[in-house]
Amino acid sequence: MTNLTPDITHHAALDARMVKAVRGIRLLSLASWPAAAQAPFLEGYARGRPVLPQIDYPKLDFAEARRELDQIAVAADASHPLGVYLRESVRSWDIAAQLLESLGAPAVTAHSIALFGQPNETLPGNGPTAREAARHFIDIANDLDHELLAPEEQIPVSATALQLQLQGDLDDFFGSRVIAVELDPELIAKAAAGATRIRLRQGAAFSDYDRRQLLQHEALVHSLTALNGREQVHLPSLALSSPRVTATQEGLATFAEQITGSIDIERMKRISLRIEAVAMALDGADFIQVFRYFIDAGQNPAESFSSAQRVFRGVPTGGGAAFTKDTVYLRGLVGVHTFFRRSLQQDRLRLCRRLFAGKMTLDDVKAFEPLFESGMLAPPRWLPHWVSRANGLAGVLAFSLFANRIRLDQISETE
Repeated sequence: MTNLTPDITHHAALDARMVKAVRGIRLLSLASWPAAAQAPFLEGYARGRPVLPQIDYPKLDFAEARRELDQIAVAADASHPLGVYLRESVRSWDIAAQLLESLGAPAVTAHSIALFGQPNETLPGNGPTAREAARHFIDIANDLDHELLAPEEQIPVSATALQLQLQGDLDDFFGSRVIAVELDPELIAKAAAGATRIRLRQGAAFSDYDRRQLLQHEALVHSLTALNGREQVHLPSLALSSPRVTATQEGLATFAEQITGSIDIERMKRISLRIEAVAMALDGADFIQVFRYFIDAGQNPAESFSSAQRVFRGVPTGGGAAFTKDTVYLRGLVGVHTFFRRSLQQDRLRLCRRLFAGKMTLDDVKAFEPLFESGMLAPPRWLPHWVSRANGLAGVLAFSLFANRIRLDQISETE
């Protein structure tokens, strides 16, 4: 048993208070639309008379939780790694609470941007904006010769078949039933993941890539980091999906898809279309216009509704407002990819493994190094195979580091 110093004991007690205080602040579930909203809209669309959905959100009051969060922030030491972590986490949860108290009002947009950013922000490294990057991937996907697709890439898989396949994959990985895969007729999204449960929308059709994407992205990042976070005796908040870790979580999960070959260009297109749709909504497009944007991009009506409702979670549907979470995917992916390459360059691949010890940001895992070394934080109990095999990971990253030095615009056609 690790002997905790007084400063660690103090912040561990504050962390326990924070976990208790934020129990009811369930951002995504409370902001999401009910499944019953889809059928009336699609019926109106089929008749040529779509009507803007009007969503009744619950009236929420987190005043007591926010007071407790404020007291925790005051008590945390701003010069201590755990104090910084707690103060930043408290701020994130407080904004999330304010967002939920504003559901259905335009104010949700400002709170959402404070948590997740917006499409016109530049990517890490002073690169292009997320919106510019999204358009790049959309253009490549649209230019792809679809005759090149293998037969297995074109055969739809039923939700029932995918449930059986994915459950088998997970049981093999853990050696027992740790995460259950269930069908959910009330789910608008095609899939949703928690620590011990992955839900698939009953009746939805999936692709072969979806199976691998769900395994690597949802199960072996989102669920795995939650499970490993539950192993943290002294910092149980690492099991929670704090809004401040969203960019790192989604970036890590998308990076996992990439490095395992589980992502296809259509997946990159879907991510990119959502970023463009958020930008459209912020620029004034209403729900029907955003829905039609997804239709024109090749999605079927049910998928287009699901994609559009992601953009309008918690906000008015008449335009000029958006829930901006989908902007974090590309920003997070670039950030995580850069972090992994830099960790290899600095001989610190252990940081990449520790990133799975709970839900944390890239800055957290660096600040927490002394806490891992002392034993206050536990190493991850479970790791995806691609992370645990250091030689293979290093090989991929080493080539990526070298390839970055080659300028495609300076290579002639003959080369």
